[in-house]
Amino acid sequence: MAQTKILLAESEIPTHWYNVIADMPNPPAPPLGPDGNPVGPEALQAIFPDALIEQEMSGQRWIEIPEPVREAYKLWRPSPMFRAHRLEAALGTPAKIYYKYEGCSAAGSHKPNTAIPQAYYNKMQGIKRITTETGAGQWGSAIAQAGQMFGIEIKVYMVKVSYQQKPYRRSLIQTWGAEVHASPTDQTAAGRAVLAKDPNSPGSLGIAISEAVEEAATRKDTNYALGSVLNHVLLHQTIIGLEAKKQFEMVGDYPDAIYAPCGGGSNFGGVAFPFLPDRLNGKDIKLVAVEPISCPTLTKGSYAYDFGDVAGMTPMMLMYTLGHDFVPPSIHAGGLRYHGDSPLVSQLYHEGLIEARAVPNLGTFEAGVQFARTEGIVPAPESCHAIKACIDDAMECKKTGQKKTLFFNLSGHGHFDMSAYDKYFSGGIEDYAYPEEAIKDSISRLPKVGK
Repeated sequence: MAQTKILLAESEIPTHWYNVIADMPNPPAPPLGPDGNPVGPEALQAIFPDALIEQEMSGQRWIEIPEPVREAYKLWRPSPMFRAHRLEAALGTPAKIYYKYEGCSAAGSHKPNTAIPQAYYNKMQGIKRITTETGAGQWGSAIAQAGQMFGIEIKVYMVKVSYQQKPYRRSLIQTWGAEVHASPTDQTAAGRAVLAKDPNSPGSLGIAISEAVEEAATRKDTNYALGSVLNHVLLHQTIIGLEAKKQFEMVGDYPDAIYAPCGGGSNFGGVAFPFLPDRLNGKDIKLVAVEPISCPTLTKGSYAYDFGDVAGMTPMMLMYTLGHDFVPPSIHAGGLRYHGDSPLVSQLYHEGLIEARAVPNLGTFEAGVQFARTEGIVPAPESCHAIKACIDDAMECKKTGQKKTLFFNLSGHGHFDMSAYDKYFSGGIEDYAYPEEAIKDSISRLPKVGK
């Protein structure tokens, strides 16, 4: 029988995370403060523990994973890799398709890979509470579980449209003992300012970040945690790609292309970054970040310094952005609605070392359903973007006869997103490309600082 599951033993959970900064051709641009000058570690001490600040600033190639974190990872790691034989047959493609399944974590996504170390480091520094934001609820549920594991109180500001669309993500967050509120709220100055302008605001990740940061910055017992974008978050996620490299070695194969959905960048960075040194050393491999046409940050955004939140409370980072006050349409892929991208992902894209592709909303659900009907797993709407890009290239292989090896990160299951599938089956999903004029308008309000 042909091998379908490629499994690693618990003893093969990586002992170190990989820091891509060590191998980037050019050093990352520094974050800037309100005065336009670079900010140091002290600017982050009000909301992050020292260990995470050190990781955020580090250029060290390998950073050791604490043993308590590795022990917690054993609950679901190493995650399985699959050869998608049934999907290949259905497509009639000569391409080989593999996927790494991160949906086997308790939270059903890749997000616990960073939630657990973030909770651990906060616990080690004596922090009692963490505030955070969440889009689709994957990050909120992951940090809720991690907080429960390490005895930390969690408060989640959930983007209002997702709060309404995904009630069972809310329930999951509450089951693990965390508070969850529909953002924008009237509990923070940032939330009240948004509601004053638009009482019916659907919310955005930028708004929710403002609320969470504001609360964390005003309480000594409270820190802030972010589920994507920042360097230390992408660092923690590299456990995905590190395991995948071992799994490819087990079957004597190697990918010609890697695909991952990209909102803030943790999913893409987690699977792609460990393969970047191979590309830099001459390996012919494509690393493809896939985003929705309705929130086309990399493909239509501006490469500029911008705030990570609506209220401008975060340092400014050099990234691809649609503007910090951009409010995306209410698509169901809530994890891909962020206005900006990871500075590391943005720089690598700007320098031509990775690729980006925007795919239509309807096509992503078509791909997700085709995947579910062949491979059995119902993918999260975010994951469907990577599946769509992978299937497109597999069909191109069918035309050309090329026998490529294609690999995507199945970042989570869609069990809490079935209302989105209901909407798809009833004809309610549309291909909405965000208007060029609206993007230009939002970008026109970027902070006036040099690149």
